[in-house]
Amino acid sequence: MREDSFFQGVKACIPTLLGYLSIGFAVGVVGNTSGLSIVEITLMSVLLYAGSAQFIVAGMIAAQGSAPAIILTVFIVNLRHLLLSAALSPYFRQLTPLKAVLIGSLLTDETFGVAINEMARKKNISEKWMHGLNVTAYLNWIIATIIGAFFGQWITNPAKFGLDFALPAMFIGLLVLQMASRRKVSKDLVVATSAVLIVVGASYVLSGSMAVIVATVLAATIGMLVEKWK
Repeated sequence: MREDSFFQGVKACIPTLLGYLSIGFAVGVVGNTSGLSIVEITLMSVLLYAGSAQFIVAGMIAAQGSAPAIILTVFIVNLRHLLLSAALSPYFRQLTPLKAVLIGSLLTDETFGVAINEMARKKNISEKWMHGLNVTAYLNWIIATIIGAFFGQWITNPAKFGLDFALPAMFIGLLVLQMASRRKVSKDLVVATSAVLIVVGASYVLSGSMAVIVATVLAATIGMLVEKWK
């Protein structure tokens, strides 16, 4: 049971901490350049806690977007969390709805990636382990955005330092780690290629966020079929 403890979950989160620091720092800087105060940026990290959504909120505020438009955009962008939660739910069916909500409320793309890697290795994870993973990432994110908001007053052009690429860089790293742990490169490449082709094609008729969701569902279906066929 030692492997399933809260502190083992904390340990599992450590490889992603540098990524969280860089992305959170970038969010804080972008928020500052958009006119948000340190308190506002901190509250957004505590309550919203979504890197891509926080980038979008900062950009829409800078562009003087309306509150309904910001809320609707964030809702659409974060619809992918339905897919993430659905993928993890079978592993926590024994929990009460409240306990399941506590896990899902702090689930992110990065913690999902770490959890999926752990499930592939052990076929099971505990509630305590998941809380250790989620809480560590959550606190690290808040601290990182506060630091970025503080130093953002001296960084007027975040793109100059590559901070706008921090989020995709971390996703690429998680993808590589997951593919390496599975050791099924040919199958993973089929799914990855399918996802890229689908998202490019779907983006011509759908918004970027909806195209990602469609590509995720279809690519996952293709992956399931490839897994069974081979």
